[in-house]
Amino acid sequence: MAHLGSRRRRALALPVGLALTVSLGFLPAASASAAPAGGPAPVVTDGPKLSYVVNTYGGVLTAKSVAKAIDRAGGTVVTTYDRIGVTVATSQNPDFAKTVRKTPGVLSAGATRTAPLPSQSTTDIGAPQELTAEQVEAATAAAAKASASARSAASGAAAADEPDPLEPLQWDLPAIKADQAHKVSLGSPKVTVGVIDTGVDDTHPDLAPNFDRAASVNCVSGKPDTTDGAWRPTAEESPHGTHVAGEIAAAKNGIGVTGVAPGVKVAGIKASTPAGYFYAEAVVCSFVWAAEHGIDVTNNSYYTDPWYFNCLNDPDQRALVDAITRATRYAETKGTVNVAAAGNENYDLASRSITDSSSPNDSTPGERVIDPAKCFDIPTQLPGVVTVSSTGAKGLKSSFSNHGLGVIDVSAPGGDSTAYQPPAPPATSGLILGPLPGGRWGYMAGTSMASPHVAGVAALLKSTHPHASAAAIKALLKVQATPVVCPEAYDINGDGEIDAVCTGGKRHNSFYGAGLVDALAAVRK
Repeated sequence: MAHLGSRRRRALALPVGLALTVSLGFLPAASASAAPAGGPAPVVTDGPKLSYVVNTYGGVLTAKSVAKAIDRAGGTVVTTYDRIGVTVATSQNPDFAKTVRKTPGVLSAGATRTAPLPSQSTTDIGAPQELTAEQVEAATAAAAKASASARSAASGAAAADEPDPLEPLQWDLPAIKADQAHKVSLGSPKVTVGVIDTGVDDTHPDLAPNFDRAASVNCVSGKPDTTDGAWRPTAEESPHGTHVAGEIAAAKNGIGVTGVAPGVKVAGIKASTPAGYFYAEAVVCSFVWAAEHGIDVTNNSYYTDPWYFNCLNDPDQRALVDAITRATRYAETKGTVNVAAAGNENYDLASRSITDSSSPNDSTPGERVIDPAKCFDIPTQLPGVVTVSSTGAKGLKSSFSNHGLGVIDVSAPGGDSTAYQPPAPPATSGLILGPLPGGRWGYMAGTSMASPHVAGVAALLKSTHPHASAAAIKALLKVQATPVVCPEAYDINGDGEIDAVCTGGKRHNSFYGAGLVDALAAVRK
């Protein structure tokens, strides 16, 4: 089976993951001139140009004084987010972060990447399993015939109750009772979900009716770019964000597929470089943008590059954790519910140690053993973020999905290899069907696909309870979830070996958290 474009992870030894290809660029060695007698050493400015985040204590340093400290260290300010005390800068001084950290009032500072600007690495995102024109036509004809028969039997059923042409292939909707929920409510157009991702093709016929242009932006540089269409992926970039957006809010309009919340708005917040990297400056920009532009829910189907896990004992990685924690908390204080994918390595995120062999992924990865209590997948494992595991068509944890007692909040359909969990008819794939740029549709799988299902249910909850706080929406996601018990033995590929161990009880366990989200419960007042 072809590799599938689930951007939540880049290196997955499964049929549903991403392949990462790295074209290594050698970092030029830093040089320095001899210091003049009796004077300070000159600032080195011929090293690799990197991006940095500088985090300050609240109220201690003004933006002007931060800028001066950055300038003295040989850096240039890109932008400053005063409300959370985070400044984005660039520098060619290899000692930039070390120098800035000595400034009174600076909490932390660190490089957001290990490859110089622009990134010299390239990512092979893999291709989704695209539906052919013949498959789309056949599915449309079959749906039209079924709808006509149903209308005849019901003598005048409402058009809104009819499925979109490709909806019969979406086994994931009935799995969370979204098909039943749509008979009650499609969600409110006053609710907007921000898709922090690789970009969204707002011209797609399944997305155009629900697209919120005013809330869309390109945050790749760390500074908002509101140029018209800046949120779209180019032809060479990943279709991931468009697929995710459709899973959340593809319109129920007689075309293609149907989203979990087909009546809400969706905004594109582009945060990945052309090579497919989500660096901290872009992620911070994205959450601050969401906080300040009335976005009710964000979906985060990625991890912040270049480190799979960011360890607090490393000053650079700690700075990334500090900056993105501030940004997610700021968004939540503004009422935004942040939902994130758990990841696709079948890691137990509550274990005592994990071997990470993929970091840093933008230069030369090396193997390291990390302590999950001190090293975090961000934004997934940050406080307040809803962490989502993935299930397949038979309701079991997807073979690739990360898990962990006390880490996973809820679960949702993300698909799996059809060989592991074949779907029930009439669906033809155990993967998730969604829109692709250019008016196309195709299948993908991953926790990347599970997270938008939860974001869609959160949007339905916000539609039903418009004055509810972010904390209340998160609580309802858990309280209304359908409990899923641990399997007696998780041998998903049937080779006689246990592939993961589920711990916990019926209402709260390491595979499914509080359970599978329930879209029907979300629309009941």
